Amino acid sequence: MTWRVVLFVLLVSHLIIQFGMCQKVEPDPKTKAEKRNGKSKSGKGSEKTSASKTKVKTTPETPKEAQTYLTQVVNKGRFQKVADTLTVRAGETLELRCKGNPVQWAVPAYLEEDDEGRLRTVQHERYGTLILVNTTAADTGEFTCYPMYCEDKDCRKQYDKSVKVYIFFSDPQELFVPSADYYEVIQLRTNWPTVLPCQVTSPQAKVSLHQEFPPMEVNVDGREISFDVKKGFTIHRPKQYHAGSLYCEASLGNLRQSSTKYMLIYVNYPAAPPFPAIQASSDTVAVGHNLQVTCTVIGEQDVLVDFTWEYPGQKIGRPLHTLDNVQTVQVDGQNRQRTQITLLVDEVREVDHGTYTCTAQNLQGSRSASTTVKVQSAQTTTKPKKP
Repeated sequence: MTWRVVLFVLLVSHLIIQFGMCQKVEPDPKTKAEKRNGKSKSGKGSEKTSASKTKVKTTPETPKEAQTYLTQVVNKGRFQKVADTLTVRAGETLELRCKGNPVQWAVPAYLEEDDEGRLRTVQHERYGTLILVNTTAADTGEFTCYPMYCEDKDCRKQYDKSVKVYIFFSDPQELFVPSADYYEVIQLRTNWPTVLPCQVTSPQAKVSLHQEFPPMEVNVDGREISFDVKKGFTIHRPKQYHAGSLYCEASLGNLRQSSTKYMLIYVNYPAAPPFPAIQASSDTVAVGHNLQVTCTVIGEQDVLVDFTWEYPGQKIGRPLHTLDNVQTVQVDGQNRQRTQITLLVDEVREVDHGTYTCTAQNLQGSRSASTTVKVQSAQTTTKPKKP
């Protein structure tokens, strides 16, 4: 009977264990999630911790703005990122992609006037495409992609995010970008660098600057005159001796060619607008007498100054009579140019009473000066007779 008792005890123990496991409550899944987030179903301290963590999560890191870049489609399915310059053989098709929606393109002026249908642009969902077919050496120049910022239908260029590439369309027969002009006139401004746009079609071409009369090569030292393969030659501080007929020569391999000739004309540009001073021969003039109003400008030598007048007699159509005078004078030990113009008003009438204004203008701008003249009538100037 002992083994039966043992068997009974074991069976009862097993039933008790099973009953205890059934009474164990499975935690609420929501409670588990709350514990993972540092929350509990009750307690003010827990609520405070939860609010603090929520506040941190409401200030996420600002995502970095996508960088704008250009890629060239080399073959179907193959792309390469474009650097500052790019060389494409003339005759090949150029295809560029620019990230952004929408984008706008800027191309060399020659292509902007293209009416042959060689250039087209297509806007896709995430990028814009520029395609140029049947390329020529004349297409050489700067290509720019501008991402656009749009609000409703109003869009504007984002200049700070633009990307540019200078493209050489190399042609084994054309070292210089073709031009329809045999001579190009360029002004040498004393206050502005002058550029001779000897544009080459290959960055490997060696370019030199030459003077036509007398024939000689111009020294390019990098300071007074410098060369940039994308711009040409720059005369940084033009002087009078730079004037004349110049041209460029380019060589690559066994090929040597000359560019368009550039006729450089020296122009002494003023540093500032003129400062006119005005003075009348008299502040008060009697009817029938003559009046002279003089406008004077002292400025840089060889700078042309133009004058215009406003005077009371214009109202009745009184013609403008003036005398001009230009002289070199010494001012603070330096040679200066004094330009004067005098307005002549003969046999003054009452209608000549009023304000006289002189405006002096040069290439930098204009300024005015005024004076007022009083005209005395005949009755005022006639002395009364003695009785």
